[in-house]
Amino acid sequence: MPDVFSKEDRSRVMGAVKGKNTAPEIEVRSILHRLGYRFRLHRKDLPGKPDIVLPKYKTVIFVHGCFWHRHPKCKYASMPATNVEFWTEKFSRNVDRDKRNIKDLKKLGWKVVVVWQCELKYKEKLERKLVDKLTENHP
Repeated sequence: MPDVFSKEDRSRVMGAVKGKNTAPEIEVRSILHRLGYRFRLHRKDLPGKPDIVLPKYKTVIFVHGCFWHRHPKCKYASMPATNVEFWTEKFSRNVDRDKRNIKDLKKLGWKVVVVWQCELKYKEKLERKLVDKLTENHP
């Protein structure tokens, strides 16, 4: 199936994809704030510039889009029908970078929590996950 956009239009559309302060990220921040947690954003001195950093809990949170970061077994992690070779390579680099960043953060003593975009559909379950992860090994 051919792309519905010209190469120039597709480039412009892809260039508009946000890397930080996305709607899912803002939603997770809102949940954390409502639960009473305070945090920092996008710390450049940490591997992967985590979306949310909770220094008091020595925990970082990445809010991953299921499509871009290839959430396993998720219906939103679909493969585009065109330019499959490009996308396969692109997604592979994203996943490899995510694994490397998580490994590096753990070496530095940080707990890493990944929130997938599709988890935002079940807010109560996500709240429990966040509280459980943040209170794990913390008074």
